[in-house]
Amino acid sequence: MKPPRIKRVYEAPAASDGTRILVDRLWPRGLSKEKAHVDLWLKTIAPSTELRKWFGHEPERWDEFRRRYQTELETNTEAVGELKAAFGKGPVTLVYGARDEAHNDAVALAEWLTTSVDS
Repeated sequence: MKPPRIKRVYEAPAASDGTRILVDRLWPRGLSKEKAHVDLWLKTIAPSTELRKWFGHEPERWDEFRRRYQTELETNTEAVGELKAAFGKGPVTLVYGARDEAHNDAVALAEWLTTSVDS
C-alpha cells in the first residue's frame, strides 16, 4: 500500500487531500465541523482511551505506544477494513489534532498500514 498522506486537521484542506479521514477518538478542540472539512470521522480506528492517556504525547513513550497501538489495530478488523476501503476509492489523507507532527496516532497508523502484511 502506498503511504497515506498525513495532515493536521487545523491545516487548510486542499483538493489533493482526497478523502479526509479524522483518526482521533476526540474531536479537535476549537474546530467546527465546517472548518475541519472531514469526510469521515473514524474514531474507532484511534488508540483506546487507556492507551491514549498512557502515551500522553510523551516522545520517550513513542516506541512502546506504536507497539501497543499496532497490537490494537491487529484486532480492530472492522475499523481497519473501513479505512482500507476508503483507500480503494481514491486519495486519502489521515487528519489528526495533535500538535506533535512526529509522534501521533496518524503517524503510527500510516506506518502500520504501509508495513502490515495484508494491506
